[in-house]
Formats: sequence, C-alpha cells, structure tokens
Amino acid sequence: MAQKPSIPKGTRDYSPKEMVRRNYIFDSIKEVFQSYGYLPIETPAMENLSTLLGKYGDESDRLIFRILNSGNFFHGADLSDISQELCLSPIDKLSEEERKKINQISSVISEKALRFDLTVPFARYIVQHQNEITFPFKRYQIQPVWRADNPQKGRYREFYQCDVDVIGSNSLLNEFELIQITDNIFHLLEIPVTIKFNNR
Repeated sequence: MAQKPSIPKGTRDYSPKEMVRRNYIFDSIKEVFQSYGYLPIETPAMENLSTLLGKYGDESDRLIFRILNSGNFFHGADLSDISQELCLSPIDKLSEEERKKINQISSVISEKALRFDLTVPFARYIVQHQNEITFPFKRYQIQPVWRADNPQKGRYREFYQCDVDVIGSNSLLNEFELIQITDNIFHLLEIPVTIKFNNR
C-alpha cells in the first residue's frame, strides 16, 4: 500500500484563503515600514554554520538545523572513537567531552545551516556590505526562519519573522520611531493594543 504524502512535523501548508490574509498583513506592515523610510533586504535561507554558532548560546545552538555537505559528507571526519550509543543519545544527556566530539564531527560534515533568526544574518550583512551602506541604515526584513525545536501546539519549526532595525545611530528618537511604527501597524490592522515600555 502506498504511503500517504505528508510534510515534516512542525511545518504547515497555507491554503489560498490563508495566503491572501497573510499577504494582506505583510503588505500592511511593509507599507508602514516604508512610510518611515525603512528599506527591504533579503538574506539567504542558509548561512555558514560558523556565522550562526555561538551567537545564541548553547541551548539555541542545539536548535539550529544543520545542512549536510554535498556528496560524501563523511570525507575527512574521524569517526573512530564515536560509538553507536553516543550517536543515539539525546544531546542534553551527553558529557561535555562527548558533546565536543559530536560538534567536531558535525563541523566537518555540515558547514551550512538554516538561519535561526534574522538578526545574526543582518549583522553578517552589515559587516559584509558596510562600504556600500549609508548610515544610519534603516532596514526591514520579512522572511522564514527555522528552529529544530520539538514542535508543540501553536509552535512550528518553520515560521516567518518580521524585523525592523536602525543601525549606525544611538539616538533615542529611533526607539521612539520604532514604538510609533508598532502602534501604526496595529492601528492599520485594527487590532487594539496597549504598548508598554520600560526605562533602560
């Protein structure tokens, strides 16, 4: 009997009705961002693993979807002291030394990963393109991100993130503008909210 088609756990399909609604929301958000002079950017779905690791902490590093290298991804990996038990153990049950062994092998067989959020790719973008950018740089980005989390009700492994940032200025007017943007978006979408902020 043929297996029924399915999608990976923690992902979902969007019907035309859902897409129309989502596109309306995204278009409304973009309209507000652009009215304040923010410019769109896009970054690749995958980044070099070295760019992503160590930016979020150990817990988050474990939630990064790594991409196996093309071809013979075990080429150059020393598997001599890796037991089957070690490979099958949950990562949080391993000792620090065992975790290091797994990470060493992982870095050989996987040099890329799906982005965990939009912040680290944005920081990489700024460093890589700093000579082409006029500062202060106001950018927005609406793209999917991936987390190798155990999906629960209402949480997905693949979802969209919406970021808006100013870089190259420490003026508190930027903070005020971001609050205004948030308020305008909810007003445009006719969602009543109260915005609270603290004194940092």
